[in-house]
Amino acid sequence: MNIVWPVTALYGSVFALWAYFRIGRKKAKDAQQSMSEEEHKRMMKEAKEHPKPSQTGVAASHCGAGCALGDVVADFAVFGFALTLWGSDLWASFVIDYILAWLLGIGFQYFTIAPMRGISGWEGIWAAIKADTFSITAWQLGMYGWMLLTYFVIFPHPHLQPNQAGYWFMMQFAMIAGFFTAYPMNYILVKTGLKEAMA
Repeated sequence: MNIVWPVTALYGSVFALWAYFRIGRKKAKDAQQSMSEEEHKRMMKEAKEHPKPSQTGVAASHCGAGCALGDVVADFAVFGFALTLWGSDLWASFVIDYILAWLLGIGFQYFTIAPMRGISGWEGIWAAIKADTFSITAWQLGMYGWMLLTYFVIFPHPHLQPNQAGYWFMMQFAMIAGFFTAYPMNYILVKTGLKEAMA
């Protein structure tokens, strides 16, 4: 979460800052007191019965950090190397965004799940894949929806490019759309225990 909160602030602005002070700082203080295994089991049981909005939101922002970082790297790579797919930089961006978001999201999830469950290696990687694949896919669908709207409707000619401030302004809206489409999926993932309740 030390990486997730600052990355979330890149697109979530003052709302992410508010969530950090409301949820993140309290959780960090609680973590310093080292939750016992029994307390962790109780929290997970409660989350499975009915995840709190804060637990679902933090779970969604966790996968969003991978999506946001993947998007920044992918979009600059597509722009810098003039990559296209089916004659468009948009489709190239979508493919590379998804791959990088998935890899980063799985990495973030592994370093959350592995210590909380006391697992490592392939078992931890498989748990991370199960926890974040659907979440990242749901996030990317919302993000891509906004990107399509921006590309074909809001700025059809000329298209915005990653070297323009307007591009990243629109990308903030894309990330927020991704958060809203990933939220229901993260509720299900936390409720079923595939994803850890972190708030």
